[in-house]
Order: sequence, then structure tokens, then C-alpha cells
Amino acid sequence: MPRNDQVTRQWHILRRLENAQGATLDEIAQSLPDDFPKHLRTIRRDLAALEAAGFPLLTERVEGRVRWRLMEGYRRIPALTFSPTELMALMFSRDLLKPLEGTEIKGALDSALNKATAALPPQGQSYVRQMQGFFSVGLGPHKTYRQHRDTIDRVTQAITQLRTLQMRYYSASRNTTTRREVDPYCLWYVAGALYLIAYCHWRQDVRLFAVDRVRSLTVTDHPYQMPLGFDVEVYVQDALVVMRGERITVDLLFSKTAAAWVKDRLWHPSQTLTPLKGGRLRMTLAVADTPELVGWILSFGGKVQVFAPAALAEKVRDEARKIVSERLA
Repeated sequence: MPRNDQVTRQWHILRRLENAQGATLDEIAQSLPDDFPKHLRTIRRDLAALEAAGFPLLTERVEGRVRWRLMEGYRRIPALTFSPTELMALMFSRDLLKPLEGTEIKGALDSALNKATAALPPQGQSYVRQMQGFFSVGLGPHKTYRQHRDTIDRVTQAITQLRTLQMRYYSASRNTTTRREVDPYCLWYVAGALYLIAYCHWRQDVRLFAVDRVRSLTVTDHPYQMPLGFDVEVYVQDALVVMRGERITVDLLFSKTAAAWVKDRLWHPSQTLTPLKGGRLRMTLAVADTPELVGWILSFGGKVQVFAPAALAEKVRDEARKIVSERLA
């Protein structure tokens, strides 16, 4: 049996033993996923391996049946109120913030996880490293923020203290740098990039600013108050990923080959999927009308057709023509 399967099975067993009542061998076997072996001899070997890794397991006879459980006090480590598997899950989260390496946010996470690691015995830490050998996070394309540490620290300070920011901001679409005064509401990490959601005094509206495009930043002494009822999730709900714009209802038809994997993902909370004859798939969603939407549709190549709106279909056709043309726009 592959080592990964063995460690995964032991993870499930450990989670079952975190229950205050523990479990019998039969109960452990029944709690395992269907594709895992449930032989009692195998489970006994796993329990022995967990003990060897430093997890204090106890047995007690209750109503004539032997129950296994974690030693009292180890199930819930008082200093952190985390169970062993919760601690290990936190350690896995370290990879999720790799793009923020070198910033205060990542440093604080590393510090917290180091404390969590110290709460495990050495053998338990070795067990975690084994699990990390087969559980990893693929971040895909993303920006790095080590050189923007000072900017992130100042923005965080301003948000915490409810202070207005003055900044010089580079707009990539206009290729210009302007001075802005903004009331920072929150930092939003999405699609491998970090954004500041803030009220812009110049535009007199809430805007999205890419943190890596902030050229200089000053925290002022001017206090501000976030509007009552402002909800970040509502503010970004129309964006397919990041870009906001006029909301439109999009009607798409996917071929059989594309439908097989399109249906397994949540592309946007508003999406509805309708299976059709021949294995095709119809999708409708209400999203912002942006270049981001056009690019997403084009990523499916000839396996998708835009039914509506007609204006969006024309935009997709225009961009497709540019892709095969000899000159860049």
C-alpha cells in the first residue's frame, strides 16, 4: 500500500479518536472512507504507528468493549484550544500565503504556526512532515509582495485606526500616476493578488486598488467612518474574479467535452447549470460585463458558444479575430 494512503488513513483514525468517548476498533473501521481497508488488524497497526509517532493513546473497557481514545488534556491543548489535527491543518495553511512572504501578515502567520508546532511532540512533528509530503497547495499564477511590505503594514495600520490614506497610485489602464486620498475599508486577496478596497475622495466612490501599484503611501491623522451597511462581499459579488462593471445575464452553451469538467467547478455564485441532450451543458450567470469575462470565455476555445447577450458574443468574436490577426491592437 502506498505510504500516502497509510498516513491519510491514520489521519482519519486520529480525528475519530479526538472524540471524548473514543471509539472501538469496529467504530473506527466504520468511520473510515469506503475506499480505505477496514481490517481490524490493519487498524491495530495504524494505532501502533500513531503511538510510535508520540500521540498518547489509551484503552479502557466500557460495557465489555475496549475503547481507544487520546489521553485527556491532549485532545484539547489548553494553551491553544486546538486538537492535534486542527494544529496540523493550520500548518498546511502556511502555503496559502506564500505570495505574502516577507510581509507582516505572513510573518504573523509563521509565528503562530511555529507556536502551534511547538505544542506537538517531536514525533508528532515528524508525522506532520510526512503528511506535508503528499498534501501541497498549488497557487498558480500570482504576484509576490515582499517588496511591498511597508505598504501593506501602513494600509493595515490605517484600517485598524480608521485613518485616511494619501497615496500616489499608478493606473495600468491609463498608464498614469495620480495622487489619491482614500478611506481604506479592507485588504482583499483574490486570484493571486492583493487589493485595497477603499473610498476614493477624488472619484467619490468605493474603488479597488492593486496594492503593488501604490507608489507611495502616508497614513494621515484624518479619521473616517465606514458607511453603515457596507458589505465587502456585496461590493465584489458581480465580479467574475476581480473586475467590477455593469451586471449582465450571460447564457453559455458548452460542448460535451468541456461540460465534463465545467460542471464540477463553481465559477461564480450566481451560476445555474442545465444538462442537455448529447452531454452538452447550458450555463447562465449574472456577472460584470468586463474584459475579464471575455477572456474567461475565450479560455474555453471552440468548446463554448455565447447565446446571450448578443453584444457579449460580438466582443468575444472581435477578440478571437485579434488573436489570429498579424497585428496586435
